[in-house]
Amino acid sequence: MKLSTHSILRATSSLLLITPLLSVPAYAAESMVLDMTVTAPRQQNQVAFVPFAGDSVLSPIIVNDLSKEGLKITSQNLPQQPRSSSELAGTLPVWQNLGIPYLVIGGTRTNRGKIITDYEVIDVKSGRILEGKQTSTTNKDPDSMRRAGHVIANKIYALITGTPGDFSGRIAYIEETGAGKEKVSRLKVMDADGENAKTITEVTGSIFSPTWSPDGNRIAYSLQRDKSYPVIYVQSVSGGGATPLTPFPGSNLSPSFSPDGSKILFSSSFEGSADIYEMNASGGQPRRLINWPSSEVQPSYAPDGKSFVFVSDKTGFNKPQIYRYEFGSGRTTKVSSSGYATSPQFSNDGSQIAFLSGRSAAIMNSGGAVTTNLGNTGIDEAPSFSPSGRNVIYASKQGGKGKLTIKSLSSGQSFDIPVQGIARSPIWSSSPK
Repeated sequence: MKLSTHSILRATSSLLLITPLLSVPAYAAESMVLDMTVTAPRQQNQVAFVPFAGDSVLSPIIVNDLSKEGLKITSQNLPQQPRSSSELAGTLPVWQNLGIPYLVIGGTRTNRGKIITDYEVIDVKSGRILEGKQTSTTNKDPDSMRRAGHVIANKIYALITGTPGDFSGRIAYIEETGAGKEKVSRLKVMDADGENAKTITEVTGSIFSPTWSPDGNRIAYSLQRDKSYPVIYVQSVSGGGATPLTPFPGSNLSPSFSPDGSKILFSSSFEGSADIYEMNASGGQPRRLINWPSSEVQPSYAPDGKSFVFVSDKTGFNKPQIYRYEFGSGRTTKVSSSGYATSPQFSNDGSQIAFLSGRSAAIMNSGGAVTTNLGNTGIDEAPSFSPSGRNVIYASKQGGKGKLTIKSLSSGQSFDIPVQGIARSPIWSSSPK
């Protein structure tokens, strides 16, 4: 059954689905500030971290990131305060007797207005420096220093564990206050540790489904003002005005950047019903890819760009399912196996799909088998994967209060991020820009 234009305009801000696909309550937002609570991750490694010589900014950020990534960090009661491996000469046995597998040492210096950080990660048992001395160069301003701290933490984590860290990327999300015609929506961006939140744009109305460009420089989102259709905009993260991408008379929702950033998938009703389109990220005429006698919404590119997933209610009223479309053959296949599946989003390696299973945030493998159920969060939205796929972030609401939560899929441990108002649609970028 095709959806009417009136029905399409009733898209929800949580799922971004057209109303006949599901029925969800409207959430009233109120302003509040939540305290940050941290649940200590399961300890898997032990690292002695000597605060970098000459530094008071980078070291706390690095320790905080590594702790949240699941490493047990100690900076207390250390036998020395070396800044380089040469200062360890003759005293390595002292460190070996501590039984701490890894040692991180380093120092900062200033050169032509830049902050230079030299650091080493040492395998204490063998005395080997993992991949030799590392060097980071950054500007002195607070934002640059914070980014440098996250990048260094990611590198240290990768040297110790063999896998990339997650805290050099950033997280975009929507923050809502007020309700009805008085609702104010803010597109915000913060560091992946929940700090340094900044408002990119603020509007009276509803912002839906932000999505990052692959280079981390742009965010696409849908904006619906009072008595108007949702329109997709592309916004530079560094500021400036947003560019309307879909000035079409219909509901334009759920943008998704292609892996190379050149194209955008979206759903639209501008030709009479909800179908899937693709167009250049700079604008132009869209090309319709899915035109079934049903409602198709929420497209999302696969990481290799050869296919995308989307949601359709072709199996029946209020029974949305997730399908995959292959660009090469034009073939579509059903992916989900649960009775109600929406809001699909791939992990960066394509092996997992985050989605909404009924009213529960969940994760399935690429074959459709559910592997993780995060439960009912109070906001009907799917989680978003971190760059490594080890963690997810999701919004939740309980008792009129909202929060963002980052959760480890391996340990089950989590930490909450303070927000104002009601937070929605967090999405993780892999770019540290």
